[in-house]
Amino acid sequence: MHDAVDVRQLGHRFKDREALIDVSFSVARGEMVALLGPNGGGKTTLFRILATLLRPSRGDALVFGHSVREDPSAARALMGVVFQRPGLDLKLTVRENLRTHGMLYGLRGADLARRSDQALDLMALSDRASDRAEALSGGLQRRAELAKSLLHRPSLLLLDEPSTGLDPGARRDFLNHLVSLAADGVTVMLTTHFMEEADRSGRVGILDSGRLAAFEAPDRLKERIGGDVVSVRTADLDALAEKVSARFQLAGARVDGTLRYEVAGGHRLAAALVEEFPGDISSVTWGRPTLDDVFTHLTGRRLEGDAA
Repeated sequence: MHDAVDVRQLGHRFKDREALIDVSFSVARGEMVALLGPNGGGKTTLFRILATLLRPSRGDALVFGHSVREDPSAARALMGVVFQRPGLDLKLTVRENLRTHGMLYGLRGADLARRSDQALDLMALSDRASDRAEALSGGLQRRAELAKSLLHRPSLLLLDEPSTGLDPGARRDFLNHLVSLAADGVTVMLTTHFMEEADRSGRVGILDSGRLAAFEAPDRLKERIGGDVVSVRTADLDALAEKVSARFQLAGARVDGTLRYEVAGGHRLAAALVEEFPGDISSVTWGRPTLDDVFTHLTGRRLEGDAA
């Protein structure tokens, strides 16, 4: 049995930069995986290669054993794709959008009608099937996109930043649909910069500057920090860092204008810092590590965009 996805030393170079550098990982059948990283980190390049839209410069990726380099048609037939930019014809109804998409995959007649009804029911869109796509909210349009991608019953579902532009409630609903699909045996891979989407995935791949920094379950990634995260704002980072080092023998990392400490019992350190250096501290926060903290731990900077 082949893995759903097997990426082997994948690399890609655009004219002026390396977009992917020796990326390797595998995804099991029925697994839900999130690729997390900043804009320009390599997520969309990897997505385009897996979706057979871009031929890699080096290495290969297999989709259920089919090479995206040597046999892209066979790989493409097994996947459904949801792009970051909407692909609906806004002047067509929801059902007409599904019918048009299904015909591109060779579906016709009663089989296409039955599959359309099933996809509409699965995405809770049956009551909106006769509405023009332009009349739907952003969340409903995203659900219509997902219904389209499922018509030919793909084994792998690829999604590029699927919830960009959705409000938090619509994003949670859409994510719940993805989790349900994975539970039903569909392999789901999505690129994202939203922590909630990554946290709900079985494993998270962290991409930064074209390299895969980690690929593990969210809880395992957070365990790498080994304690709480304390962030301190001050007018003079260097001066406070020296005082903390001398008093507590702790070395802090400088991240986005803050001093950042990874320690067990972070609440005790936060209280001690305020007590010892009240005139030097503008603010202090502490908490259990998040995937944003993991990204900072691995790369030395915070994840850009909405995640921050």
